Amino acid sequence: MLSLDFYYMRSRFLPNIIISGLITIAIWLWSSPAWALIQLKLSNISYKDCPTELDKGAITSGSSMAANCFIITGKAKNTSSKTVYDADVYGRIYDANNNNVMRNRTRIGSIEEVPAFSTTNFEIRVSIPANLPTPLKLKQFKSSGFPHTVRWKQTIEEFDGF
Repeated sequence: MLSLDFYYMRSRFLPNIIISGLITIAIWLWSSPAWALIQLKLSNISYKDCPTELDKGAITSGSSMAANCFIITGKAKNTSSKTVYDADVYGRIYDANNNNVMRNRTRIGSIEEVPAFSTTNFEIRVSIPANLPTPLKLKQFKSSGFPHTVRWKQTIEEFDGF
């Protein structure tokens, strides 16, 4: 048999528990996560040969294979109300024979900043083995970034100040 104290506590605290639960659910539904990725819409994706000043020098990472330098260009549209930082650009690059020229990766590069409600032009330099036939085919390009700068970049800049 339950005491009268239990019924008194239940009748007093139950409405408070229900109200705080409803408030928690409402906050969760209407607040956007601070660390969520923001999708960018990419358009006008194309490529061009690198200018001669970029084409000179080491364009391969430790490899002695010859490579061609290309600049991938496009537009990134941010439809959100927040500036996007460090947006990764992903896509597939195929040669004239439909061979994937970057088999082990789809991340092509990044866009440093895209202001809220705006469209930004971007350029990403890539190196493609010289023995692959052109024209290149650019497919499945997409991009997403963060509504804040990446923390490790801030830390490196702080160390440079010492």
